[in-house]
Amino acid sequence: ATLSAAGCTMDDIVDVTTFHTDPENQFGTIMAVKQQIFSKPPYPNWTAVGVNWLAGFDFEIKVIARIPAST
Repeated sequence: ATLSAAGCTMDDIVDVTTFHTDPENQFGTIMAVKQQIFSKPPYPNWTAVGVNWLAGFDFEIKVIARIPAST
């Protein structure tokens, strides 16, 4: 909904940062979803960060998308 409100799609995502409280146990699921969502090039830059604590969550994701030029 956020991407759509800005006139973007999943194809406009250029950078993803994920934060993991338990990377070893979360990566299998995350990588499967990542492969499904971003199944073809161009792939966004992806940074995964292991953290000790998130405010009530086990996983957090931050996404940056480009806004397409108006035609």
